[in-house]
Amino acid sequence: MNKIITDKLIEEKLKEKGLSMYEGDELALEKLQNYYEFELTDSYNRTPDYSIYTETTADGYEVWVATSGDGRNICINEDVYYYDSDLAQALYDAMFDYNELIYVDDLDAYYVQDAIEQAWESFITDVIDEVENELIEQGYKQEEELI
Repeated sequence: MNKIITDKLIEEKLKEKGLSMYEGDELALEKLQNYYEFELTDSYNRTPDYSIYTETTADGYEVWVATSGDGRNICINEDVYYYDSDLAQALYDAMFDYNELIYVDDLDAYYVQDAIEQAWESFITDVIDEVENELIEQGYKQEEELI
């Protein structure tokens, strides 16, 4: 009898790791920080590797800055955003870019939650791939291989 990799089997293996491909996770940020070795903080008491914060222009407009380091070396063309909706991708990239400390001036901003959700989906996909590879090494086969 063939051993077949099924979603149920994958979910079982994920549950052993304290994860699920069907459920969100209240501890998603904590698990992401541990796995990818970064810290996301709104406390500016150390020198961050990456920073996201708001600034006000001389004429009173609010802009967002997303830059490497603590914000001393801003490149206007690359680091300044007119819309905070563009910051989710910048934060997502920073999480996977070997930044140990990421400063965000508002952890409750929706772009932070969007970046965490996107990172969580990538993380779960990576873990599912790891689980599938482990099962294949144990002699399991993909369902489409049996057809």
